[in-house]
Amino acid sequence: MPEEFTHEDPRIVELRSVREKIRQGGGAERIKIQHAKGKLTARERLDILLDPGTFNELEPYITHQGDEMGIANEKFMGDGVVTGYGQIDGRTIYVYAQDFTVYGGTLSEMQSHKICRVMDLAVRNGAPIIGLIDSGGARIQEGVKSLGGYAEIFRRNAQYSGVIPQISLMLGPCAGGAAYSPALTDLIIMVEEKSFMFLTGPEVIKTVTGETTDAESLGGAAVHLGISGTAHLATESETDALLLARRLLGYFPSNNVENPPYQPPVDDPLRMDEVLNHIVPLSPSESYSMHEVILHVIDQGSFIEIQPTWAPNAIVGLARIGGHSVGIVAQEPSAMAGVIDINSADKMARFVRMCDCFNIPLVTFVDSPGFLPGIGQEHGGVIRHGAKLLYAYSEATVPKVTVITRKAYGGAYVVMSSKFLGTDVTYAWPSAEIAVMGAEGAVNILFKKQITSAADPAQERQSLVEDYRDRFNNPYYAARAGYVDDIVEPRETRPKIIASLAALRDKVSIAPARKHGNIPV
Repeated sequence: MPEEFTHEDPRIVELRSVREKIRQGGGAERIKIQHAKGKLTARERLDILLDPGTFNELEPYITHQGDEMGIANEKFMGDGVVTGYGQIDGRTIYVYAQDFTVYGGTLSEMQSHKICRVMDLAVRNGAPIIGLIDSGGARIQEGVKSLGGYAEIFRRNAQYSGVIPQISLMLGPCAGGAAYSPALTDLIIMVEEKSFMFLTGPEVIKTVTGETTDAESLGGAAVHLGISGTAHLATESETDALLLARRLLGYFPSNNVENPPYQPPVDDPLRMDEVLNHIVPLSPSESYSMHEVILHVIDQGSFIEIQPTWAPNAIVGLARIGGHSVGIVAQEPSAMAGVIDINSADKMARFVRMCDCFNIPLVTFVDSPGFLPGIGQEHGGVIRHGAKLLYAYSEATVPKVTVITRKAYGGAYVVMSSKFLGTDVTYAWPSAEIAVMGAEGAVNILFKKQITSAADPAQERQSLVEDYRDRFNNPYYAARAGYVDDIVEPRETRPKIIASLAALRDKVSIAPARKHGNIPV
């Protein structure tokens, strides 16, 4: 080494020292506490999420600027959030990761500045953004400044919705108004027994209402996956959540003007599984598994079901068919007979809109006897909620392919991507029944007097039901009227869908000029 390089420049030594201090966040003791809770640090999480060696940090030297309530005595560089950009599978991704070791990850004015900065860069460069949430909420010491900081983030969440994919990973607490940011993003992934969201905590609830609860029972992963419908996916560990986020992004384009990534299929596009020809029972009242249907049609191993435990009578999820990303929407006949209710309508409508935002074609499997009847549903606004699904499919301009496997009755037929809502190709299986209602209901209305006056009313009703079903509740009657494009053997479904999506790849659909529609909410 030349003599002039034998002594370190003190300025370089100082920079390295400062960088190491930044990497320590709130310090070794607080990191130890974080690990003792079974949680990773913000930087450890980013190491798992991003391709090795690709993370570039932004604004690591920022500290909070206030002196309220003595917080000027303890300043940490980075101010409780790590922001920057890196790559996932070679694609640029912008990220922010809240650091619970610094003021419990609470949001300050400067932390908001950092998050907003990275969100703005993501949009300018047409790249997804992922937020790793682990925060006690607003930094109380900063008062209204922290609230203003949240508002800046919320505004960007809303304005950038449908422009770039936004994914929130809940890796710890997310309390108070902070929960509105992930609620505005496309997908929320939670960690079981480690993350929770709520607007008012257990102590406030006990003071105001007298109810006793805890954080997990109030807003844990099981609650938001199965009861509230706020979250979309849950994993057992942080590492699993981070790896799932990597996998999910493989189904999305980087922005709304690109197409989703294509992966060369390892599954034969012409594969026809004979089991599909035997999956729908002969009896229309007998259930079967639509999940099994989906798994036999898509590329093997590619299905990620979204919100599997909320409104299980509906199925939504991302998959690949012939290597192309698709959104799957379906009914599950083994859950509530596949009927559409308030929650399932909301679940399907939001998913359809998300896919349409990011140019992901929609494949819909239909087997529904209609909307769930009842006073509770009517008073709860099932019309309004069902209209969301109708609106979503009508507005969607992506390629849409529908497969009617069995029942498509009444309003359920119409709202489930029916041909005249703009669906491009509609297939029916030989077991399909497309009608205003089931044969029993139709006969009871149309032939009421004839049945009651018959010598054997039960026998007369049964005979009329069978005749009505043979004449009207079959795919051939609908096909003759132009309501389906083709009747196919169930085993032919996969190659038929792949061929349809290939033919629709360059679809153009120009909507009338408007500011935005007024979806029923």
